[in-house]
Amino acid sequence: MSSSTVELTKDNFDEVVSGNGFVLIDFWAEWCGPCRNFAPVFERAAGRHQDLVFAKVDTEAQPELAATFEIRSIPTLMIVRDNIAVYAQPGALPEAALEDIIRQARDLDMDEVRASVEQARAEGAAAPGSDG
Repeated sequence: MSSSTVELTKDNFDEVVSGNGFVLIDFWAEWCGPCRNFAPVFERAAGRHQDLVFAKVDTEAQPELAATFEIRSIPTLMIVRDNIAVYAQPGALPEAALEDIIRQARDLDMDEVRASVEQARAEGAAAPGSDG
């Protein structure tokens, strides 16, 4: 892990994610070949986007975090903006695709995202176990 990335653990996760407006998280494991292939792509992006926080979660060392976020396949990239997960997909991305996802995440209107989350919460709270 380079100086441009932060290692996330169950002890520092909330502090790092809530203390920063834009965090990219790479869920990975040492034994995972695709994770090792994605690591340099992630590191280069971290070097290019120093205004963002790039973080890594070793799913072997942090199984609680992997379980909390229902990580079923690694590598999984998650982007959190303003404490809202705006992207989470498994798979090692090529550099151009990662750059495109970062651009799209930067372009999000977070007021719209928050409104959508609130609407989903309201609808979910009104209808658990009902047919509509």
